[in-house]
Amino acid sequence: MSPSVQVALIRHAATAWTAARRVQGHADLPLSEDGEAQLRRWRLPADLLRSESEGTLAWAVSPLRRAIETARRLTVGTPIVEPRLIEMNYGAWEGLSHDEVDALTVEAGWHHRPPEGESPAEVLVRVREWLDELAVTAGPRTWVAVTHGGVIRALLAAVVAWDLRPPPPWRLLPDRLHRVRRRGDGHLQLVTLNEPLVIL
Repeated sequence: MSPSVQVALIRHAATAWTAARRVQGHADLPLSEDGEAQLRRWRLPADLLRSESEGTLAWAVSPLRRAIETARRLTVGTPIVEPRLIEMNYGAWEGLSHDEVDALTVEAGWHHRPPEGESPAEVLVRVREWLDELAVTAGPRTWVAVTHGGVIRALLAAVVAWDLRPPPPWRLLPDRLHRVRRRGDGHLQLVTLNEPLVIL
């Protein structure tokens, strides 16, 4: 068996499209003023800060600007840009409102693909591939991944065996991180859900 790996998943801070509730997909948007204000309030939990100061924490980030800008403001190190953490490709649905996309995917499940886009199942394959590589590669066993809502949703759905049909078993709250462990036997385990990033 390979060693276990724990990953703390953080969704990037807000953009103008976040506020407008528009599906961003691969649109490469910068953070908005609201997103910058969010980041001034965010702090990693104490155990992750300790791991970072000890040099036992690594950072990975989606190649999209909003994720890179978020990661750079949260760490003094240099995050590894990981293409497999990019947001789900929403194809022709990019720019639509969340309500419009929800109406198109009410009974969609894992394999429904937007025109010219990718399915949640395809997102999961690439993210699982990344986790499996971490488990067999020498290096830190604890990671922070700054990524996107669609990626986090697909990974957490796999962890709890949710078929992606409504209603969801949880609500992903803002200003939170979520921890997942890839165990040595390859199974995924939920460690924490909606852990606060705003430390009062």
